[in-house]
Amino acid sequence: MRPNDRKFDELRTVSIKRNFTKNAAGSVLISVGETKVICTATIEDDVPRFLRGSGQGWLTAEYGMLPGATTERFDREAARGKQSGRTIEIQRLIGRSLRRCVDLEQIAGTTIYVDCDVIQADGGTRTASITGGAVAVRDALRTIDMEEAFLGFVSAVSVGMVEGDARLDLEYAEDSVADTDMNVVMLNTDSFVEIQGTAEGIAFTHDDLKNMLVLARKGISELQSCQRGVFTTNP
Repeated sequence: MRPNDRKFDELRTVSIKRNFTKNAAGSVLISVGETKVICTATIEDDVPRFLRGSGQGWLTAEYGMLPGATTERFDREAARGKQSGRTIEIQRLIGRSLRRCVDLEQIAGTTIYVDCDVIQADGGTRTASITGGAVAVRDALRTIDMEEAFLGFVSAVSVGMVEGDARLDLEYAEDSVADTDMNVVMLNTDSFVEIQGTAEGIAFTHDDLKNMLVLARKGISELQSCQRGVFTTNP
């Protein structure tokens, strides 16, 4: 059995709370099981130098884990003087993913900054950041009357092979022993944005890959129902 007696194709409990802070244009607290991330979206009337005069806007992301997010405290990266390679890789993934949910030409001259701060980590922090970040981006666009630039929800979920079985939404106890760990990002439920998969132990087969992608699409469909639902219950 999985932790918490979940089925192999079952997500952890997901909660998305909008307007979690008052100053950012869009802000979300997303909880996926015991993983909790604050995602904020801020809008600035400027673009990076390489985009000036291009008629295009921009979206970029930053990611970090608070010192008490895991069982053992670790130093803030600012105190170390540089970001780790893991942090840089994750925030680039978040930025690439969330750019797919915005028509950048419609927000020409504007940059959306998405900040994802992990306050509690139990696996899937990058996928939770993407899923929560998309909700914050949509709310941010509404504050400047540019919601039509929102192309659709981007969501992300982890899948993996653990003890020979394909499993959806790995928490840390599974992720740490998985033979294969994969993150899948999709726009809506029919377009893949990114697939990151690595055989940490035993190499995975073509059938394993198909099974993991089937689980990922199922999970992302459910996540996007949650994303849409928070706008239905509180327009």
